[in-house]
Amino acid sequence: MTKELMQSALEFENRTLSHMSTSDRVAASREAKKLILAINEIYKKTKDSNLMDLMKRLTVKKRKIEKRLKGNPLA
Repeated sequence: MTKELMQSALEFENRTLSHMSTSDRVAASREAKKLILAINEIYKKTKDSNLMDLMKRLTVKKRKIEKRLKGNPLA
């Protein structure tokens, strides 16, 4: 399971964000959250620093997606 999870996380990380519809962005954000939480459960048991680094990279990508979803506030 760990290998499959790592593979899907790396696949998600390498995915491009351009030309995504709003529903695609919502789905990508939910997928990122699911991956991060699953990796976190494994990290709690193993304390592997590679898992922490992967979670941080996924979190950065998730924040970019969510920032685009929320849009810029009008001044």
